[in-house]
Amino acid sequence: MPLSRRLFVTALAAVTASAGSPQLAPDALAASGRPSVPVEPGYRIAISPGDTPDELVAKAAGLRPTERQIAWQRLEKTAFLHFGVNTFTGLEWGTGDESPDVFQPTELDTDQWARALRDGGFELAILTVKHHDGFVLYPSRYTDHGVASSSWEGGRGDVLRSFADSMRAHGIKVGVYISPADENQYLHGVYANGSARTTRTVPTLVHGDDRAGRKPRSFELQATDYGAHMLNQLYEVLTEYGPVDEVWFDGAQGRIPPEKVEHYDWDSWYEIVRALAPGASIAVSGPDVRWVGNEGGLAREDEWSAVPVAGAEYGRTDYALPYDAPDQGSREALAASRPVAQYLQWWPAECDVSIRPGWFYHADQQPKTVDELTDIYMRSVGRNSVLLLNIPPDQRGLLPAADVAVLRAFDERIGAELPTNLARTARTWGDGHHPALAVDGDPDTAWTAPAASKGVLYVDFGRQREVDRIRLAEDIRHGQQVEQVVVEARTAKGWTRVARAGTVGASRIVLLPAPVAARQWRLRVLGSRRPARIAEFGLYRSLG
Repeated sequence: MPLSRRLFVTALAAVTASAGSPQLAPDALAASGRPSVPVEPGYRIAISPGDTPDELVAKAAGLRPTERQIAWQRLEKTAFLHFGVNTFTGLEWGTGDESPDVFQPTELDTDQWARALRDGGFELAILTVKHHDGFVLYPSRYTDHGVASSSWEGGRGDVLRSFADSMRAHGIKVGVYISPADENQYLHGVYANGSARTTRTVPTLVHGDDRAGRKPRSFELQATDYGAHMLNQLYEVLTEYGPVDEVWFDGAQGRIPPEKVEHYDWDSWYEIVRALAPGASIAVSGPDVRWVGNEGGLAREDEWSAVPVAGAEYGRTDYALPYDAPDQGSREALAASRPVAQYLQWWPAECDVSIRPGWFYHADQQPKTVDELTDIYMRSVGRNSVLLLNIPPDQRGLLPAADVAVLRAFDERIGAELPTNLARTARTWGDGHHPALAVDGDPDTAWTAPAASKGVLYVDFGRQREVDRIRLAEDIRHGQQVEQVVVEARTAKGWTRVARAGTVGASRIVLLPAPVAARQWRLRVLGSRRPARIAEFGLYRSLG
């Protein structure tokens, strides 16, 4: 996986085209049934070289997430499961010419995976349906490099089927990772063969295809030979395994000669995902979710969801600033993104990291400690991002006992770090509208500050209470607006600053170095692009 990231960055220089990307149509999915403010259809806004810095900020303030993006952000943490031939060969990046018989899990139990993830507090899990080697974990009609060609289960095994059924049975949403790279298809002369983009019918029926008499829904899409191969596999996965809630792509190129670059058909891949899985977020080479820029699971201190982007080849959303730039969305970053940036877009960050040093299971590696995972949580979920934690199954087809124990303890630890919002039952007042809505525990209600760059919200416990954790959240249905806030406690010395934060977004967690005892607390908005809408002002005393 780390190698794939490096190749991904290298590939950007080789693949990025000068033509702008077509604007992806924003959408609003059906509401959940509860009253809410509808999401404005503006998750991407075009910018021009003549826009002033103030105009750029005003446009960024007007960005709104889709319902799909809101649902994804509220998951807070999601799970990744890297499982395939690499599990048995000991490699991190396979070769594509492995014998399918190497795949031999002896005790595959996806219910065990689901129980462990449920007990760890996860609500969505992503399976590596295909990694860069091209080996697929379901019986595909379009390759013989997969479980159907293995002697495991007599060629009748289907890990994806078992995974999807188990996750849903335990209340966990299903995500799929289908690597754009494919070493096996390169060996078969399909990947990076220089073929032209032409109109392809998807699904492309094969000899003896069981769908032939059923007239399956079909698409006419532009693709290369390999692009069509990917489209056909996406079609299988998205039509035969139930609802999918996340489709995860990276941008890795195969480990092939540099002149053999495959130009990925992103526009066609996005179109078929949108058509067949309209509720699925497309990450991280996709328009819904971006890679945070490292594989340590850590977001920036101030992480913006409203960021400048550029159009890349065939509709791919690309970074306007370096992918690992320390600032992606401040006023200074918006100005610095020109002339590369073509749009401002709601493109929130996902922080990926593995519980073990490798992405696939290796017997000589151990999982991270609860302390390490808690620190990662605070610096990902606590910084306006979603944590994507990889937990690799072992050669038995089970999550190792050590990892399962850590997951359970990690979830318990987060509960102890943020046990009960002490402000929930406190008296509130302040400027603007509806101050009590900042402490009611409902992410769809908010205190609204009276104007940009100002506003004060007060909380009174009725008696002195100790606080050492502060959690803030904006109502992101109205965008990300806050640029600076401070939290103050009324002590014997008067109002005393105990915490400062820049961005807030969907979640900002501040850890105080020591508990502070006070009866009255206040949140002061010092900078905001539009009036701040604070959905949570949480004051906590950890149990640790």
